[in-house]
Amino acid sequence: MAHTHDHDHNHDDREFITLVDDQGAETLFEILLTIDGQEEFGKNYVLLIPASAEEDENGEVEIQAYSYTENENGTEGDLEPIPEDATAEWDMIEEVFNSFMEEAE
Repeated sequence: MAHTHDHDHNHDDREFITLVDDQGAETLFEILLTIDGQEEFGKNYVLLIPASAEEDENGEVEIQAYSYTENENGTEGDLEPIPEDATAEWDMIEEVFNSFMEEAE
C-alpha cells in the first residue's frame, strides 16, 4: 500500500507530513527520524509519530516506520510498509532509533 505525502515545515525545526491512505483519508504525522539505508538495503526509511499522539500510561507513543522514495524535488514521494520478515532492516532501524533516543536524553 503506497501513501503519498507532502512536507510541512515549522519554525521550531519539526517536520510534518500528511499521509493520504487509499480511501483518501488524511492524517498528520511528525517526522521523528529519517534513516539512510541506501548502502545496506537500497532504500531510505522514515519513523513517524501521529501529530496528535498522546503518551500512554508508560510514557510511550506509537511509532510507525516506512521505507520511502522521494520524487526529484523532495516534496512528495511514496511510503511503503516494511515487511515484518525483513529482520535485518528492522534490526538496523532499531539500532539507529536507540542511538537517536540516547542522544536526545
